[in-house]
Amino acid sequence: QVQLVESGGGLVQTGGSLRLSCAASGTIVTANFMRWYRQAPGKQRDFVASMNSGGLTSYSDSVKGRFTISRDGANNTVYLQMNSLKAEDTAVYYCNVWRGMNYWGQGTQVTVSS
Repeated sequence: QVQLVESGGGLVQTGGSLRLSCAASGTIVTANFMRWYRQAPGKQRDFVASMNSGGLTSYSDSVKGRFTISRDGANNTVYLQMNSLKAEDTAVYYCNVWRGMNYWGQGTQVTVSS
């Protein structure tokens, strides 16, 4: 059983920064493909960023150059550093991993005010 717990969301002004954390059960963050998604009200859940077991990262075009995914294997945690935040980044952010099935955290709300 995999458990993912996100934290770090909150209210921030346009242009501000937040760092999200995803604490995972077990030593999975370095052995698996970890992903961040987000879901705005009334919209589908969209891919934001990923990091594979080798450390290779990928980003959606909408966040490239502003967001950075990283991990701390010793603490089994994946991070999402979000800079230059925009109103359109407002969403619930979810951590995700596939291990035979999709596992999701409960999500953390990010609200960017203009």
